[in-house]
Amino acid sequence: EGSVAWYRTSFTATQAGTYALSFASANYRASVWVDGHALGSHRGSYLAFESRARVAAGTHTVVVRIDWRDPAAQTREGFHRTWFNWGGIDGDVSVRPIGESELLNPTVQTTLAPGMPADPRSVAGQATLRVGVEVRNDAPAARTIAPEGTLTHGAQTISFSFPAQTIAPGQTVKISTNVSVANPALWSPRSPNLYQLTLAVGHESSFSARIGLRQLTWNGGRVFLNGRRLVMHGASLQEDARGHGDALTPGDQDTLVKELQSIGANAVRSQHPLAAGLLERLDAAGILVWQGIGPVEGAGNWYSSTPTLLHEAEAQARTAAIAEALHPSVIAWNLVDEVAGNGRNNAEVSYVQSMTHWLHAHDPTRMVAVDIWGDHPPARAGTLYNGVDAVAETDYTGWYDQPHDTPAQQSALMRARLATMQRTFAGKVLVISEFGAEANALNPSSSPGGYAFQARLLARHIAVYAADPQLSGMFIWDLRDYPLVPSFEGGSIHGVLPRLRLIEGLIQKGLFDYEGRAKPAAGVVAKLYKAMPGS
Repeated sequence: EGSVAWYRTSFTATQAGTYALSFASANYRASVWVDGHALGSHRGSYLAFESRARVAAGTHTVVVRIDWRDPAAQTREGFHRTWFNWGGIDGDVSVRPIGESELLNPTVQTTLAPGMPADPRSVAGQATLRVGVEVRNDAPAARTIAPEGTLTHGAQTISFSFPAQTIAPGQTVKISTNVSVANPALWSPRSPNLYQLTLAVGHESSFSARIGLRQLTWNGGRVFLNGRRLVMHGASLQEDARGHGDALTPGDQDTLVKELQSIGANAVRSQHPLAAGLLERLDAAGILVWQGIGPVEGAGNWYSSTPTLLHEAEAQARTAAIAEALHPSVIAWNLVDEVAGNGRNNAEVSYVQSMTHWLHAHDPTRMVAVDIWGDHPPARAGTLYNGVDAVAETDYTGWYDQPHDTPAQQSALMRARLATMQRTFAGKVLVISEFGAEANALNPSSSPGGYAFQARLLARHIAVYAADPQLSGMFIWDLRDYPLVPSFEGGSIHGVLPRLRLIEGLIQKGLFDYEGRAKPAAGVVAKLYKAMPGS
């Protein structure tokens, strides 16, 4: 049912002024004080937020209270757990001084010159970057501000400037400039080249991040990265580590990336916005990200049906998209998880349409996607899907669906589902968002729930998907086992497999168990994935 936690730490202000305390994520209700003075509160997880305090030079005490009691109330307020009711600070917290100007929410959009080689290892040709940033004037009077920037990769350094803007006190203005890059070292899974981007307004403010130059396009149901056909193969993950829950350490993040690399994945899917540190590691490893940014409901559900909850759902998706905008690994914004049919109600349709329009205007460099509950797809695509670029469906053939069929019958069912999906969503980019089976040592290896059964079923799915030229990706559910509510016993699977034995409280569809040990399926998947193009 949740609890309350208190945190206390301190920071040193080198000089008097305003300081910003930035939180990457906290769950669920967070209240912040500095030196006993309340700075504000925040509600909801996986959402960055900030509190500001004006302090004197010296050491100052920060206190944070987190309240995650009553998960039913959280659901009514539009936030839902996909595993268990964890709580606390689960992301980095940082402090920075606020000068007379601020540089906020930078964006980078890459356009390659026509005719550039599709080979990702090539550096011939030219790229044009559209670099944008929000500039805030925190000085007491209006003034003209002209940020400057550099882009560095190896021995190549490119300097550029933004047009000067006269900005009123307290006003924020978005400005942009074009930057030409000759012989760009492009980012891709095969060659994840990164540039250092630095922006500054004199000595007042600065921003620095590692970015990748890459162009993502899609048409006719196919995706192209730097002009080369892209087919994703990987697994979904939950940000969870034994003993740390959702608050991953750098070592935990390294382990997740190594596990993805070990199975030959070139992509990963996440239902929740991933932590910045994990995204940075995925950027460096060249692993693409199918990123969920909207509310995560139970299959077929949609709770954000009041005007207030609908507004908060849209704010949640926008906040996540803005926070992750610079990561080249992120190639799709997924708005809903396991939507049924043409949406549960008009509110869900309105949310998808509104966010699709906003994302296309704000970030045309990435696909807008929705994930469908594969057992309940629409017979005909409704208006919810009109503007989205990509559609993903779950397919649990051989597990929840027809586990007693022969391998040939199961493969035929998978192909039939793909054909239906292609008819319903002709012209969309198509992906299988989830497939898999539970596996542990409690069941005979070759029986449902056993290790050999899981490995054979995954190989069967991969063979069918790899043979379909219209499919652009596949994600196993999931990378590693993770905890659900303690009473969880497998859900509806016992209706079709009554003799199945599962460990209470754990999802056991992982390629790795909760201790991080590889199951036999991990080796089978690695062999198949590493033989695919783009590995």
